[in-house]
Amino acid sequence: MAIVLSAKRLALLPGSDTVETDRRVTIADGALTVGEARAGACDTDLVVASPVNAHDHGYGMRTLAFGCADDALESWIAHLRLRPRTDPYLEALVAFGRLAKTGVAATMHCHNSLNADRLAEEAAAVARAAADVGIRLALSCPLLDRDPWVYGGPERLKAHLNDEDWALLSPHVPRYRPIDAQLMTVEATADALENERVRVQYGPIGPQWCSNELLEAIAEASLSSGRRIHMHLLESPRQRRWLDARFPQGVVAYLDAIGFLSPRLAIAHGVQLRPDEIELLRARGVQLVTNPSANLRLRSGVAPLAEAFGRGLSFAVGLDGTGFDDDQDLWREMRVLRLLHGGREMATALPGPAVFKAAIETGRIVAGFEDATDIALIDYAALTEDLLFDDLDLCEMLLTRMRAPYASGLIVDGRWVMRDGNLLGVDFDAARRELLAQARADLPRLRRERRIAALLGDAIRDHYQAME
Repeated sequence: MAIVLSAKRLALLPGSDTVETDRRVTIADGALTVGEARAGACDTDLVVASPVNAHDHGYGMRTLAFGCADDALESWIAHLRLRPRTDPYLEALVAFGRLAKTGVAATMHCHNSLNADRLAEEAAAVARAAADVGIRLALSCPLLDRDPWVYGGPERLKAHLNDEDWALLSPHVPRYRPIDAQLMTVEATADALENERVRVQYGPIGPQWCSNELLEAIAEASLSSGRRIHMHLLESPRQRRWLDARFPQGVVAYLDAIGFLSPRLAIAHGVQLRPDEIELLRARGVQLVTNPSANLRLRSGVAPLAEAFGRGLSFAVGLDGTGFDDDQDLWREMRVLRLLHGGREMATALPGPAVFKAAIETGRIVAGFEDATDIALIDYAALTEDLLFDDLDLCEMLLTRMRAPYASGLIVDGRWVMRDGNLLGVDFDAARRELLAQARADLPRLRRERRIAALLGDAIRDHYQAME
């Protein structure tokens, strides 16, 4: 069934397209067509293409809620073990509902499994949550087989722990499944779940957590199947130092040598990338997903995004579960990105249209939905209620003021997901209450777990400080 809207303003790619007025927008059979609407007819103030959250982890319970406060990345990761044991479906439902309420139509979900042996089951629950909310899902299946706590192996922490504390921690060192079994799970998950709104990708967590054998197997599998890869790369200064020691030729050069770099690959963060590495990634058609708020909150630094853009490296935008105000507002993340990377010269180093192209067009490529026609409806009258001139640049207005509350509607794959600010497929508030109740029911275990998380986080901090 077709959806027909009368839009006072239409700008599918703000800054790159001319703002059209009094347009009739028709969405039918996966296609969007535009015609002339009757003058004065208006269902909505503004229609834009919906942005894509191109890197995230689907935290229904945001990390600060369970005591995982902002910290240096490596110590922060230790406190993720305090994540409550909740229903994976409900966790994803709340995370995806939060995104949909902001006008985001698709998300790149890097799954953090609570039980690696149940990955396929958890993935099915995540996909069901995305379908119930109504958004598109790119699912990155986690792949790793080494060094979960500290780069180089958990035994490196012994020097920073007494015998009693090491005895407490050592039974918790993760054990990993064989490489073939991990890759088979990805393919089985894809066979079970992929459809027009679900894409499954290989998700090596990062080269510091993967053996060479695993990375090479993923490169071969991606080449053979055409399946995309989504990976963290060079996020923190400590990763840069460790990977430089492990790969004297450079980790990016190594990945290129094994056939890992291709247009099928997206890398998240890239904070520590060097100019030569940026150039190599560009030459191979790789996409960078930048996460400015997460990089700031986890003390990783500021990515060389302006240089990457200047060299022609395609980039997208992701929230990484740690938006600037802990609110998962991709519009605000785009604003932080622009302000952080715009430079200090008279001419901006990152024009507004480039930010929207990143969030929409490159985001769709990263998620695997290049042909999507999803749109967000924006209450532009409320956004601009105090303007004295009516000819101000739409792109600049959105990058300066747009926030989640101004998103009034969302249409994904020809279906209404949000209308008049309300999600249509799920009861978001009820789901959030139930998720919080489940998390609170896990408090007895979490109180015991806090000692382990604190011991581990402190030992990790001591280890890296001793190396500086």
